[in-house]
This record gives sequence, C-alpha cells and structure tokens, in this order.
Amino acid sequence: MSITEKTINVGKLQWFYREASGSNDNLPVLLLHGIPAHSFSWREVLSFLSNRGYRAIAPDWIGSGFSAKPERRDFAYTPEAYIAALREFIAALELERFHLVVQGFLGSVGLQYALAHPEQIERLIILNTPLSKSVKLPWQMKLWGTPFVGDMLTQDPLLVDRTLEKGSGFVISDDNLAVYRKPFLQSSAVGRALVATTKNLQLATAMAEIESGFSSWDKPTLLIWGMEDPWLPAADAEQLAASRPNVEMIQLPEAKHYPQEHWSTEIGETIIYFFRRQVFAKD
Repeated sequence: MSITEKTINVGKLQWFYREASGSNDNLPVLLLHGIPAHSFSWREVLSFLSNRGYRAIAPDWIGSGFSAKPERRDFAYTPEAYIAALREFIAALELERFHLVVQGFLGSVGLQYALAHPEQIERLIILNTPLSKSVKLPWQMKLWGTPFVGDMLTQDPLLVDRTLEKGSGFVISDDNLAVYRKPFLQSSAVGRALVATTKNLQLATAMAEIESGFSSWDKPTLLIWGMEDPWLPAADAEQLAASRPNVEMIQLPEAKHYPQEHWSTEIGETIIYFFRRQVFAKD
C-alpha cells in the first residue's frame, strides 16, 4: 500500500500528515510522533497497518516536520495549545472513534488527549513515552530550550541525525536521515519551534496529570517498550502494566527510544494482534 502525503487547513494552522488507506470495517489508527522526529518515523508501521486493512494516519505535530511552524505569539507550544490543536485536527478529519498510538517526548501530549477524551479511544498503544513524575527531559533535549545555546543548536540540520541515531542506538540510512533533515534545511522556523516546544513542555505538570489519569483509565492499553532506552526507564512502564488490569507490556530487549525506526515489523505484528483480540485480559 502506498502512503499518501496530505495537508489540511484547520483554523489558522496547516497540518501535514501521511495516510495509508484501509478497510471501512476497521476503526482508523492515529499515530503521534515524538521530538525531533516527524510522521516519517511511522512509515513502515503505516504500511504494515494498511496491508492488514487499517486506515492509518500520522500527522506532523504543529512546529514539526512539514506542518505549520507559527511564531510563539501565534501558537504557545504548550501542552494545552497542542491538545487544542490536535482536537481540532481530529474533528476536521471526522475521526469520531479510533485507536491511538503515541511515542516519545511530545507523545505525552497524545496521552493527555486520550485521558481527556476516553470516549474517542478504542485502544491505546504506547511506545517509549514519558509516564511518571520521575521523568526528566534528557540533557541533550533540555539544551534546545536554553537561551542562546538552544537557538544555535536547533539551527543545525545534523541535530536530528545525532538525536535519532543516539536515541535509536542504530545507524539510520542516509536516505532516511535526509527526509528527517529536510524541514531543517527548508526553514529556520522549525528550529525556533523546537526551542519553543522544549521550553514549554511542562513535563512535571503533564506527568502528574498522566499519572492521575491512569488511575481510572479502563481502556485496553498496550505498552511496547524498547528496553534499552537511554532516556526513559523501563521501570515506569513495568509499574504501570503491573498496577492496571487493562494494561499490558511487550518488551523489545534491544530497542531504545525510537523503536519504530528499526523494529517496525515486530511492532506492527504486535499492534495487529492487540487490535484483533476479542477479549482483553491479562494471561
């Protein structure tokens, strides 16, 4: 199945997204990326889901990839701003009910959205995303929000190469890195947006909200976790899976922070099995 690249204007914001078609018999799947990646990180998973009959949609967050990169006076780059924008994007695509897949820092915004709108979420899949108040932004990313230093670092197109390869732990092909790098080469706005996003992530507040929300979350949830993640402890995922009867965890022993980059087939197969199970219960 081919992946179609699309744009849609929602209010004053233009969203770029990748979509792979599927059957109308299955609920669609929405996949949300982390920083400093964009929807290209889901390319193999999109194709896998589509080939199994699922319509799959992966947007670039506002400020990332090929979506709009408004100035800070026009978009706050806070979790609240992202949640509001995502709500409008979902409404514009007329996604009334769907499966949600999230990954990475900024993927936490997707969790906040799900916890606020459980009626829309059929099943939730979490790949290496912040889950607890103990999580800190990695030093490498924290520098992006530092005055002057961050402004310089985020204007270097090789930032995305270094971060994705360090986070994934494996070499990414030059052709694929060129796609990730392209937004940084096209405009300085993506660097400014990354500074604003990092500076306004409000991780402590967001994590407190997520921890509280999961205490009453009852939707079927699957954690697919790269166990060698250098930035997010597997213990947080293990604790969540152990504490909630509706949450289970699949370990990817060699994968790190961006598991979809090198374990897309394993992730796709796991997601499809999770979707097609008739009864959700821990073994």
